[in-house]
Parts: sequence; C-alpha cells; structure tokens
Amino acid sequence: MLVLNNTGAQLLTFLLTGIPGLRGVQAWISIPLCVLYVIALSGNSMILFVVLREQSLHETMYYFLSMLSATDLSLSLCTLSTTLGVFWFEAREISLNACIAQMFFLHTFTFMESGVLLAMAFDRFVAICDPLRYTVILTNARIAQIGVSMLIRNVAVMLPVVLFVRRLSFCSSVVLSHSYCYHVDLIQLSCTDNRINSILGLFALFSTTGFDCPCILLSYVLIIRSVLNITSSEGRWKAFNTCISHISAVAIFYIPLISLSLVHRYGHSAPPFVHTIMANIFLLLPPVLNPIIYSVKTKQIRKAIVKVLIQKQLKI
Repeated sequence: MLVLNNTGAQLLTFLLTGIPGLRGVQAWISIPLCVLYVIALSGNSMILFVVLREQSLHETMYYFLSMLSATDLSLSLCTLSTTLGVFWFEAREISLNACIAQMFFLHTFTFMESGVLLAMAFDRFVAICDPLRYTVILTNARIAQIGVSMLIRNVAVMLPVVLFVRRLSFCSSVVLSHSYCYHVDLIQLSCTDNRINSILGLFALFSTTGFDCPCILLSYVLIIRSVLNITSSEGRWKAFNTCISHISAVAIFYIPLISLSLVHRYGHSAPPFVHTIMANIFLLLPPVLNPIIYSVKTKQIRKAIVKVLIQKQLKI
C-alpha cells in the first residue's frame, strides 16, 4: 500500500462519503438538505442585514446576535460545497490541503459559536444582575474586544492541530466517513502514530467548548438567583423571558454536540448512517434554527424584518 507524508500532499486524495448504506436515495435526501442550507444562508443573512441596516438595533444584544449569525453563516458555507457536491454530483474527491483547510475553518467556526454563546450569556447576566452598569460594562469597544479575543483564541488552538495533521502520513485511497473533513475522522486514517494529534484535539475542545459550557451554566445559575429575588411575578417573567432565545440557542448547539460525542464514543454498534445523520444535524441545526428562534421571540428583530420585506414589496 502506498504511504504518503506531507511532501506528497498534492498526490493524496481523500474520498468523502454521503450517507453509508443509503447511496441509492442520496439524490432524494439532498432535497431537504438543500432546503436546510437555503434556510440557514437566507435566515442568517437577513439577521445580519437588518442589524446593520436598522439604527434601532445598534445595541449590545443585537451586536452579539449579528456575531452569532455571521458565525452560523460561515459554518454553513464551510461544508456547503463538499456536502452538496457529494449528494448531487458524486464529487467525492478532496485533496489533503483542501481537506485540512476545511477542517480548520469548520472547527474554528464551531468553537467561535461556542464563544459567542458565552458572550451572549454574559450579556444577559449583566443586563439582569447589574442593569445600572450595563452600558458602562458592555461598551462598543469592549464588544469588539470580546469578538476579536474569541477569534484569536480559536485560531490559536486550531493552528497546532492543523500543523500536526500535516506531519502525519496517510495511506492512499482513504475514505472519510462524512461529506466534509472532520479532525477525528482524518487522523484515524493516518498510518503513523496520532497520539499527539488526539491530545491536541482534546486540548482544543476542552479549552473552547469545555470552558464555555460550564461558564454559561454558571451565568444562568446567577441569573436565576437574581430573578428569584425580584418581588413581582410579572418582573420575574419579564426578566427570564429575555433569556429564552439564548437558552434555546445554547440547547440546539450543545445537545447535538454532546449527543454526537456520545455516539462516536459509545455507539459503535449503531449503523454508520446514524453517525453521518447526527453529524449533519449538529452542523445544520443551529444555523437553521437560530434565525427562526430570534425572529419569533425577539419583537425588534421581527419588526425590522417585516419592515425590510414591506419596503422591498413597495419598490417592486
């Protein structure tokens, strides 16, 4: 068997996989998949557009929401070409360099989403627990600093992962188990020792989502404690109602992530298509549902979207 290291990267080609065992119906499965991509791209683009366009939405909460939409948009675009290429045209081949690039952006934006959700939790914490200092603590400059620091953190943890993947040697004609390049999937196909890669991958995971998730939980413990101290039931409901959209966004990101991790670790007896479907759900569920949740639950966003659509109709 031919073994190639990073010097033969241009010669090495990976084969992406659609849904194992369901190849005959992949064309039909691609229809709802395509619809989900369209919803994700159009929904997040609309959120970004209205936040940038409407002066009334130039507030801290909506700046963080625009970060979330930009991240979801980028996450969808990362896998769009390879996923639809596999399902529509059987375009399964991808070079090592292209695979590593996709893996880098895929994981970077996944970690970015986790960081944005943490920033939004901090926003809700300050708004409810220390409302008088809200505008002092969360200034425009500080919001920009939070966004840049999250980006630097995610790039910093992913760069060593990428560099050490390039040091691996791979056997030719390797078949990946997804329609996109995933770090764990990629290093398992290595012909050489990948223990350092596994350690770096775990470090990247625990220093991002592993740090963010407990901090989000802690912020909500403090929020709930503060809400329970409000004397009127109407005031308690009003305060907690401002968190429902964010709680939903956290749930649809972390529940599929944890479920996918459990399936990869303990679901070895599960059919291969279960792993693939859960991986696609994890990638598509947040970008599809986040714009819908925030449009339905946030009155200001809903009004801004309706205003834009009405103006568009009038121009026609």
